[in-house]
Amino acid sequence: MARTLATVKHAVDVLECFDADHTEWSLSGLARHLNQPTSTVHEQLTTLTENGLLMRVGRGRYRLGWRLLKLSSALYGSLPWYAPAHEAMERVARGTHLLAFLCVLGGSPGAERLLCVARSVQGRDGPPVAGELDFELPLHATASGKLLLALAGRPLPLHLPAFTTGTLNDPDVWNTQAQAIRRAGHAVTRDEWTGGTSGLAVPILGAGGVVLAALGVSLPTPRLREREGLLRALQDAADNVNWTLGHRPASSP
Repeated sequence: MARTLATVKHAVDVLECFDADHTEWSLSGLARHLNQPTSTVHEQLTTLTENGLLMRVGRGRYRLGWRLLKLSSALYGSLPWYAPAHEAMERVARGTHLLAFLCVLGGSPGAERLLCVARSVQGRDGPPVAGELDFELPLHATASGKLLLALAGRPLPLHLPAFTTGTLNDPDVWNTQAQAIRRAGHAVTRDEWTGGTSGLAVPILGAGGVVLAALGVSLPTPRLREREGLLRALQDAADNVNWTLGHRPASSP
């Protein structure tokens, strides 16, 4: 059993090496990157290729395989919120000219991970911002991460890195901040992941108020002066999705 789990983990490690910056790998390059023997990595690559999760191209180079498209189609098809949320994200990107994205909370309690499942740069202008390529984002230094963690009522994981002087990694301070996020219904970060990049995020909600994802934007910090208008655009987009998904907010007294 332990050997089987290790084999699966190694296969996942190989697949996660492929991203927007590394669409191809050679056997030797991948072995160096993973710090594993070439023979071990070759066995993993052969198995993944035989099963269609990777494909061999050129002289000993590998890319992601077509079978992953089938798996991703099945995943998105199982998420009724994804299509309307994706459309809302695209509208936000076009309307604000910012990097917009959808994030979900993954992992187990105490080991949560913030995963960016979609992003849009339609109409984006201005300088580059953090988060343009990453799949996993820092949970404690992004607006989406803070929002989802607060709404889930989760404590701040221990021993988190400080990316800037503004990064929050104090569990006691987090408790106060999480309460404020729940009251406000949105989250804001300023220069917490990297200097010059800030973020805003609001929740995508399903029937009964279940939290499904975060809809957010990453922006140059000077544009936080437009915070109220940007939050209104995000919230309007999210409200339309939430209504489509069956969420009916309680009426104000």
